[in-house]
Amino acid sequence: MLSAILEDLNRLTLREQPMPETGDDEALLRVEAVAICGSDVRILHHGNPRVKPPAVMGHEAAGVIVKAGSQVTRVKEGDRVALGADVPCGQCSWCRNGLGNNCAINYAIGYQIPGAFTQYMKLPRLVLEEGPVTPFGDALSFEHAALAEPLACAINGLELVNMSLGKTVVILGLGPIGAMMIDLARVMGATKVIAVQRSHKRMEIARAYDADVYVASEEEDVVARCREETGGEGPDIVVTTCGSVEAHEQAIEMVAHRGYVNLFGGLKEDARPLSVLSNTIHYKECFVTGSHGSVPRQHELAVRLLEKGMVRVAPIITHRFPLTRIHDAFAAMESREGMKIIVQPHG
Repeated sequence: MLSAILEDLNRLTLREQPMPETGDDEALLRVEAVAICGSDVRILHHGNPRVKPPAVMGHEAAGVIVKAGSQVTRVKEGDRVALGADVPCGQCSWCRNGLGNNCAINYAIGYQIPGAFTQYMKLPRLVLEEGPVTPFGDALSFEHAALAEPLACAINGLELVNMSLGKTVVILGLGPIGAMMIDLARVMGATKVIAVQRSHKRMEIARAYDADVYVASEEEDVVARCREETGGEGPDIVVTTCGSVEAHEQAIEMVAHRGYVNLFGGLKEDARPLSVLSNTIHYKECFVTGSHGSVPRQHELAVRLLEKGMVRVAPIITHRFPLTRIHDAFAAMESREGMKIIVQPHG
């Protein structure tokens, strides 16, 4: 079988490998679609302590179970399943209490566990017992199911900001997560969604999601416009779905009293420190949260939302490549030519 192997920093190699051997408590997945995540790009160029080359990356994936061991009960041969990233250890207090994305070990597919940039991948016992492995029906395509992983992360972010009926929501950054969050915010009860983006190309793609207001951040005062659109009060919820210090600062500045800010987008290690007057938080009595990853419950919910068409992902899938063109796929991702890049291992 063909796999893309991370040999070292900046060195991704296509290589034929033997089919994985699976035991009685393991399963074999034929990978049909895997999307490139921004974290895959960062690992390729900057590494990650949890990824030890040679390694196979890729965690936004879906495929078909082609073999299931005699002791496996969660899946069976022929099942179409989507995979998430974060795999709880199942032993620590965080994992036992349903908060496995806060686990100190922080197991993840495509990190310590070999990932999906390959034609076939083994699902070990831990993944099958504790991880995000969600069956789905024939009506949902593999490439759409693969995007349940980032959607689950979006669900985690909005759950943390007490999303509920009647809220006004600002989304800063209209990459794939930000675009999906427009639909998701509606599903979770938002009555007004304001979408903010710098790139005109991504703004045009995100217009398919029909936010109430679109704001071009390089052409307008974002804070002033978002306050104007909320009657001068500021939005109830602000989510930063971009890796920008300025966006983090704007979010805290614009949020309403008793409102919530979710710092969803991570920052580069060399980013300057956040500059916020703590009195802003103090007098507003606002809540500033962060979020990363998701838990299996949220991944299953994401798959169900995709199956029902309540969150759309078709508009953000802009490129498809066979595994043999994995380097072109990464180049398209890094050039920001599109949004979501799908790799098809058997294409």
